[in-house]
Amino acid sequence: MGKQIGVLQASVTVLAAVAFVVTWSSGFIIPAIATVDVSPITLLVWRFAPLAVVLLVIAHLSGAAKGVTAKDLCTQAAIGLFAQFGYCAAVYAAVAAGIATGTVALIDAVQPLIVAVLVGPVLGLRVRGAQWAGLAVGAVGVLLVVQSQLGSSDAHPAAYLLPALAMVCLIVGTFLQRRSSVQTGVLLTLTIHVTVTAVLLVVVAAVTGSLVPPASVSFWLAVVLTAVSPTLAAYGLYWWLLRRVGITALQALLFLIAPATAVGGSILLGEPLTLVTVGGFVLCGIGVAAVLMGEAKTHESATVA
Repeated sequence: MGKQIGVLQASVTVLAAVAFVVTWSSGFIIPAIATVDVSPITLLVWRFAPLAVVLLVIAHLSGAAKGVTAKDLCTQAAIGLFAQFGYCAAVYAAVAAGIATGTVALIDAVQPLIVAVLVGPVLGLRVRGAQWAGLAVGAVGVLLVVQSQLGSSDAHPAAYLLPALAMVCLIVGTFLQRRSSVQTGVLLTLTIHVTVTAVLLVVVAAVTGSLVPPASVSFWLAVVLTAVSPTLAAYGLYWWLLRRVGITALQALLFLIAPATAVGGSILLGEPLTLVTVGGFVLCGIGVAAVLMGEAKTHESATVA
């Protein structure tokens, strides 16, 4: 019976990981389609504002916030500021600037390498030489992919800093969550993050004159899809998997999002998928593998000791 339960739990984790990759990848594809004639801020504010109201009502009726202190709420609000508001705003701005969705996802895919290296000084784990080598190989892979798609994009070279900013925001939010002693459930965590993001986006949209939505059916379809898939599903799975499989395995899953997004962008948006691009993915994969193997050896050494 115990073995069957273990297999079932492993199957649930695998299915959750697959769903996470698919739903997170959709967060790059949908904005590229929906923001052609609409400001990315407009799509973002209507993606988050109605959802925040719904989640607040559900959290209140379910009693999800019962026993949560003001300090806990402030901690989760700070995490949401980086992990959702900062990340989503930077990603949407990058896509709107004309950067290929696969490139945006790939620059974000450097995150597993950076996080794997940072867990040493931040979480007190020893960093091996193989991890530094993996970081270097992964960085070369990213440069190859970006270079292969620069000619097919009208984006200004400075715009490539936007996906890097998104990556930094998610890293900061992830480490804040990992180091925090706050253990709010996924529902309350999402409610706080979405609400903070919605409030900030409404302010930004009002100041920039981007608050009024278009009446097109396609816009509202995009609103519903982005609210359900990359917001509720992807972020919910992100925080659930962080607790379930740990930070290193979760960060490795983020690398799979880059090729998934590149393939989706190639099929749906006609974005280029060249041999150089694929070569960049391979190098990133080697880099991530090197970092993860170094992390595994570190854990083995700690266990033996």
